[in-house]
Amino acid sequence: RMRWTCPVLILFIFACSVRAKKMRWCTVSDPEQRKCAELAKALAAVLPPAALAAFARLSCIRATSTTDCIDRIKGNRADIVTLDAGEVYSAVKQFDLVAVAKEVYSDGGCILSIAVVRNSSLDIQSLRGLRSCHSGVRWTAGWSLPLGFLLSRNYLSWSKEHPLSQDVGAFFNASCVPGAAAMAPRLCTLCQGQKSYIRQKNYHCETSHNEPFFNNQGALRCLKRGVGDVAFLDHLSLETIEEDFRLLCADGTQAPLSHYRKCNLGRGPGGGTVTRHNFRKVVRKFLTTVQMLFGRQGREKQRFEIFDSTSFGESDLLFRDLTDKLAVLPDDMDVSQVLGLDYVALLKGLGHEGSSLEDSVVRWCCISHAEQKKCEQWALSIKSDPLVCVKAASMRDCIEKIKRDEVDAVSLDATHSFIAGRCGLVPVVTEYYGTFLSSVLPTVVGVAIAKRSSRSIYMGNLGGRRSCHGHMYSPAGWLLPYRHNLSLEHNSSSPCDPDQVFNTVFWKGCLPGAQGDLCKVCMGGTGEAATKRCADNHNERYYGNMGALSTDSILPKIICLNNDQINPSGKSYGDVAFLEQHNLLANIAGLSSTGWAEGWESSHFELLCSDGSRAPLSEWRTCNLGVIPPNTVMTRPVLTARVYDFLMKSQETLAANPQAEFKLFESEQFGESDLLFKDATQCLVHTSHMDYRSILGEDFSTHVETVFNCTHSDILEFCDQDVCSIF
Repeated sequence: RMRWTCPVLILFIFACSVRAKKMRWCTVSDPEQRKCAELAKALAAVLPPAALAAFARLSCIRATSTTDCIDRIKGNRADIVTLDAGEVYSAVKQFDLVAVAKEVYSDGGCILSIAVVRNSSLDIQSLRGLRSCHSGVRWTAGWSLPLGFLLSRNYLSWSKEHPLSQDVGAFFNASCVPGAAAMAPRLCTLCQGQKSYIRQKNYHCETSHNEPFFNNQGALRCLKRGVGDVAFLDHLSLETIEEDFRLLCADGTQAPLSHYRKCNLGRGPGGGTVTRHNFRKVVRKFLTTVQMLFGRQGREKQRFEIFDSTSFGESDLLFRDLTDKLAVLPDDMDVSQVLGLDYVALLKGLGHEGSSLEDSVVRWCCISHAEQKKCEQWALSIKSDPLVCVKAASMRDCIEKIKRDEVDAVSLDATHSFIAGRCGLVPVVTEYYGTFLSSVLPTVVGVAIAKRSSRSIYMGNLGGRRSCHGHMYSPAGWLLPYRHNLSLEHNSSSPCDPDQVFNTVFWKGCLPGAQGDLCKVCMGGTGEAATKRCADNHNERYYGNMGALSTDSILPKIICLNNDQINPSGKSYGDVAFLEQHNLLANIAGLSSTGWAEGWESSHFELLCSDGSRAPLSEWRTCNLGVIPPNTVMTRPVLTARVYDFLMKSQETLAANPQAEFKLFESEQFGESDLLFKDATQCLVHTSHMDYRSILGEDFSTHVETVFNCTHSDILEFCDQDVCSIF
């Protein structure tokens, strides 16, 4: 009779080390209760008695809904349930439960939200007044992602004076959103579950299989029966949809069901299993055992399959039927690591944690003392929504803070806009400079300049020179120069990593945000802006395109060019500077007005052309390093409409008072240049309808992508952490 295999013996020993505990699984329908009971029987049949006594003795607790399950687990009347990611977030943040496992599907740990219709004349822009079917309130694919999309495009308006559910109820003519009865009864008018004054018998609009239109299959059922015009569900449900249905795409078109990878409303995390904190170790071991026995590769799957519900008359019981495996989560995983920063920020933006002060303000990211001062003056000068100014260390830090929901918006140069786009942020507006060098948006160009008297300096002869660059990842100071033949001797076999090129070619330089020799020409900050040398913000005196134009704070960038080997302070200057051409002549002319640089004129400097020749500064159109797309304000998708409205109101308020001391696109009074926005900006152009790559242009986007494919970047490493594929 002793026929235990070695793995079962291991399970037996493993189980005996755990304190005896019954596992109580919470179910929300009779079919799910039956499947749970069959799982309990299967466990009893294959595990030795000691293992069952230790932790695998399963009982099934019948609840009325997933919300009821969360309440029962919190109150120690049940132990475990699998939820949609939106409900996982609520369970963790509002009920102090913990996620212990995550569903992983054949293509990763995420799902895509799709909008399905039968009517070929509908599009995503004209959903107002239609009847809608949703998998569940706060569900990822059926609620959060589609509403986040509609808000980001301003198709749906939310006043923030009342819950989002109220405006959704007014947006659609009628809906079935299981779970929404308590917050907005109007969202339940299409639901068909049994109504009863007895709590245990009322299934109308509940997150239970007894509501016919509950979950993804229920939303699809709602559409198939002609009750609704559009159904919001996830792509895993596509296998059960007939071909006469179509998808609504984000660009306003329709597509066949097979095009869901390109035609969707966003992606988010899949389902997860939750329990109480003090029970998580037992649940992890229980789930590991269940999967080892009855998972896709389970040794006993001929007896029972945990990811198959077909024999119980329903789908997705206990787990999604298309789950490939369970990823059992470690102890130290925060909910944002389980669900992803983008998704958590979306849920906060949709009010999943209730209203807060953040809902009524725009938090702008500032990267220096001078930017903070200008931002605070901006806040005092406008009558639109309140503005809060938040300090960060660099543009890269701003991107990370927006991703983490610590700030809301910032204007980024083209390279950082690309990074932000890769990080899931989206455009709001783009700076307009008044001159066009392309057919899409106004652009500037990058240039290399040197003192006219330094005749031995030219492109191709920069080896061993001292260089001045705007800052790390700046288009003109970092991205464009390395593409050109800087030194015939040093970079004949140029690697695609600009840092390697600059370190090889130049003796030393100032590239704020870099390290080593490329920081030795930098000066650091003084006074209120005191900082270590080479900081990646305006506190570094040589940061940015031009630097400041005042004598009492920061030396202009152009003064990095000096024939003398050493300046009076003992710091080394540069021989060549890489910067943008905009406002170049005006800034050099402004040097004389500072007093200490009297007599400096634009004729004292020349452009270095890529063919090795030199040219006057006025010839930048033909002698340059390449075209640079404009700066773009980026934010999280759900905030696009709010940030855009804020900027337009702010722009209108300031334009209505031209005599006011504060100017949004001027920085001179704050002792710097290009603070918050480029000083060359004339106005902000609406671009939230455009993809970030469209704003940057395909050539620029491809070039940046090529560079970062072979250049290590901490911020891109952070951005590329994909909750959909890390399990």
